[in-house]
Amino acid sequence: MVPTLSELSYGQKAIIKEFTTNLPNVKLLEMGCLPGNEVELVQVAPLKDPIYFIINGAHIALRKSVAQQIEIDLL
Repeated sequence: MVPTLSELSYGQKAIIKEFTTNLPNVKLLEMGCLPGNEVELVQVAPLKDPIYFIINGAHIALRKSVAQQIEIDLL
């Protein structure tokens, strides 16, 4: 099983590999959530949703359901 963004630990870094869905959300792509970009988990909200990441220097909050659709390679 390939790890996803939702499985990162605090401060852990990874490289975005691909999306599990055929058509990724255009808004995600515009925010820099592209294959090959580095991502780091910064914080998880108290109720475990949303999850805050740094992707290419930008702070982005993603719902857990969206983060589960993004496959990664751990660094």
